[in-house]
Amino acid sequence: MRILFVLEHFYPYIGGAEHLFWELSRALIEKEHQVTVVTTRFRPDLPSTEMIDGVKVIRVDCRNRYLFSFLSFPKVLEEAGKADLVQTTSYNAAFPAFFAAKFRRKPVVVTFHEVWAGLWWRLPQTPLWLKGAYWMWEQLLLRLPFDRFIAVSNATAQALRHSGISSTRISMIYNGLDYHKFLGYKHQPPSEFTVTYFGRLGTSKGLDLLLPAMARFLEDHPEAQFKLIIPQVPEALYRWVMGQVNRWPSKDRVMLYHDLPQQDLYNEVATSTCIVVPSYSEGFCFVAAEAVGLGVPIISSERTALKEVVGGKMVGIDSLTIDGVSQALQQAWNNQWEEKPIREFPLSESVRQYQALLLELLSLRKEKPLTHQ
Repeated sequence: MRILFVLEHFYPYIGGAEHLFWELSRALIEKEHQVTVVTTRFRPDLPSTEMIDGVKVIRVDCRNRYLFSFLSFPKVLEEAGKADLVQTTSYNAAFPAFFAAKFRRKPVVVTFHEVWAGLWWRLPQTPLWLKGAYWMWEQLLLRLPFDRFIAVSNATAQALRHSGISSTRISMIYNGLDYHKFLGYKHQPPSEFTVTYFGRLGTSKGLDLLLPAMARFLEDHPEAQFKLIIPQVPEALYRWVMGQVNRWPSKDRVMLYHDLPQQDLYNEVATSTCIVVPSYSEGFCFVAAEAVGLGVPIISSERTALKEVVGGKMVGIDSLTIDGVSQALQQAWNNQWEEKPIREFPLSESVRQYQALLLELLSLRKEKPLTHQ
């Protein structure tokens, strides 16, 4: 089988979804399939084309993932002609993958990380015209007749159904983690109560609620600390975060980190009292899954897929407001933790399910053309 992956980011880009597709591509190579990846050239030092462990990686000279939707099409069209099946993900890689696959009469599968639907209109710090553009982009994507939609959680599968996707075209495969990475780490909370936020910057992550709540909490608890482990992009959102933090009287108790190697990141998380995930929505949430794997308690909004992923010691944010986040922080301070069953999401199982699905679709294609219901 010759498989073409069309992805916004791929190895050596660091991220949970990127790691999943890196492992999947190598597993398919081990099964003697041919794998080609078309992705962004997100660093200028990366070659335009290279072989990595048998995987052919073609990088489009484009660092902007929005431009990738258009600039990648000629290369995706060329490579789709050589493939038996095309696999892509939401959001920006999906359009060139779909249209190239359909032009070449090849089956095409999309992994949908998250469906926001009406949430686009409620996002903070986003101009109305941009909310509308994002909403329209997602609606267009949902209306494309992909041969299969892969949902990364039950919450995402339900959102796809609510968006009009037939259940017969939805497969649920959880994102996977390599739990061997957590060996050697043990939750060792510091003597000072330390709350940690780590992960990417995004308007859906609830930072507009967390930062004012955290400022209030640090004023009321002079012995508490806040770890903020974030990238410096997008620049506008990063400047906003730093503008908020730099106005705090307690800013000297904020520990700021950027782009930590994985070992250092896990050390910082494991030596926190708890982490906080105040997201408006999550399709899966690697941050929460990693914290559970490290045995670190979580303050969680419990929105969408977080109900499936968060386990162990946790405090739920009852009201997704500044006051609601403040109340949850106080509950954690008072050691008022709940206990939820812990679930694991092995990477090996995700890879196995992906392999089985892709082979099934290719087999159906050989027997008869795939139909849409």
